[in-house]
Amino acid sequence: MDEEITDGYSEACGQCGAVCWGVSDGGQFFCKSCHNVIERTRIVEDVNAFKSRISSLSSGKRKRNETEGARDWMVCEGFQIVLKLQAEALVELGVCSQFKTDVLWVFWKRYIQKTGQAYTKKPVSRARSSADDSEGESSTVFSDTSCPSELASVKGASTASGFSSDGRSCMRSGSVDAGCYFRSKESKYRMSMPRTLAFCYLALLWVREAITLSDLLRLVSKGHIPYVNVHEHFPEEMAFFGKDAPIFRVESFPTYRKVHKEAEELAALLQLPIFPPVTQDCLLHPTLITVRYLMDANLPDKVHALVCKVIQQTAMGKESFLTFDPAQKKPRLPFYDVQAAAIIVVTMKLLYRLNDKVEWRLSKKAERKGKKMDHGKKKTKKGGEMFSLRKWYMIVQPALERAREKEKQAKTMQQWKSKKPIIRHLPIKSVLQKRRRVAEQLQSSFRALSGSSPEQQVSSPSSFLFLWGTEDGADGPSLRRRCLDCVMMKRKKIWHLVNDKYWHTDLRKCSSSLCGEHFWDLEPTFPRMYMWLLGLFSFILGVKEEQLHSAVVQVERRLMNKPHPKCKTTNENGHCS
Repeated sequence: MDEEITDGYSEACGQCGAVCWGVSDGGQFFCKSCHNVIERTRIVEDVNAFKSRISSLSSGKRKRNETEGARDWMVCEGFQIVLKLQAEALVELGVCSQFKTDVLWVFWKRYIQKTGQAYTKKPVSRARSSADDSEGESSTVFSDTSCPSELASVKGASTASGFSSDGRSCMRSGSVDAGCYFRSKESKYRMSMPRTLAFCYLALLWVREAITLSDLLRLVSKGHIPYVNVHEHFPEEMAFFGKDAPIFRVESFPTYRKVHKEAEELAALLQLPIFPPVTQDCLLHPTLITVRYLMDANLPDKVHALVCKVIQQTAMGKESFLTFDPAQKKPRLPFYDVQAAAIIVVTMKLLYRLNDKVEWRLSKKAERKGKKMDHGKKKTKKGGEMFSLRKWYMIVQPALERAREKEKQAKTMQQWKSKKPIIRHLPIKSVLQKRRRVAEQLQSSFRALSGSSPEQQVSSPSSFLFLWGTEDGADGPSLRRRCLDCVMMKRKKIWHLVNDKYWHTDLRKCSSSLCGEHFWDLEPTFPRMYMWLLGLFSFILGVKEEQLHSAVVQVERRLMNKPHPKCKTTNENGHCS
């Protein structure tokens, strides 16, 4: 069939030397071996309702229009599509529709107006892009040194097909303003992929949804919210190539601190009013969010009563402390999830001290009392069995190791490359397409031989990392109904803690904002059980241990309720003096 269409064209390919031609839908001849496109076209019969004629398409040299059918678009339009996709994904997960239409869309319009990208007479991006275009087309966009090694290795093959490697044959970008997007004075206010998550997080806070920042980042890493290779969902008329790739393509997930900082800066830029108050009925309130983390950590429900007392003593449940007000001189966006986990850690220190001695002694006492109860077939005064910290550790530790190994495998199998190759240089487009097809064939053959699954299965979204109980696939038995009689004693009809001491690090504030509470300097001196507990909740939240320790120190400062003078100097080891 191809021989009839090519009409006996038997000249050898100028790139690979093969004689195997095919015709594309547009009538252009291409080599089936190396996918090189030549300027020869076939004769097409054009029939219409009025007359029939034979029109011969020109076979002379002409410049190929790679962006035929494409339209001009701005970078902010691309990010608008990204936000739309992320908002739709969150709505499908159960977020109210008001989040997308009444909040996120208003934030976005306010942003592009504040940054001068739209809703102005002279948009900044349009003015700069037109100025760059007027400089002339003779300037080289991609030099030999700026091209990646993969592109430079096929430079010779591209020149053999009749294309030069100068700037005139190179493509700048599909968007109009990609080349100058980060060169303006307002580049720090420009959009980025992590900032799209900051937009979503601020909108979630405004509608008081129960999705915390750690939940949002987990949904992104699991693939439930579009983030990696999101440009594949762009409309076909929005050509994506060249300098668009560094703007929209990502090769890592943003950290908790980065997105949180982006959200604070974004709220200040938009000059947003005070957010709706976080009251006790809001799921972001520490009295409610701590219930969820206690369940995920398989701790007894009785611990929550002590957690509420810590919240009351530290005044961390007041609306003035929890409500975000960007209009303040130094706006502070609360770490709702990290603060809740820090309160639980402080409560566990109050109960068991966590100095590698007291917690094990109390555990042995609980186990001995539990054996007596089992032998006598009796229960405690409060009902239920005794809670032993040692047994809890032996149940949670294997599950934690399995979860860490599973997350490590997921990171290893994460696919960062796009299914559609990103073309940075026009002459080598056919070569890159051929390499991609060969790589895909090799991968499919390897999967067939190894028997591995072709794609990683996407798990269903969940607010919990662990499953405790007797169900199939559970991580271990549930300890929610256990009692704390061995760590509580009754004196004069009032319950007191058996542990009457508490240890903490230096609560003085360091003048340096980058000291991080000197965590890594003090880490070797910390009890191992305390470090393990930090590691457990850090893994649940997806944050670093030093960040959680810093939140624990802040809770302890408020709990002690004593004014501590600020430290002005630090010694050689980095400790406050």
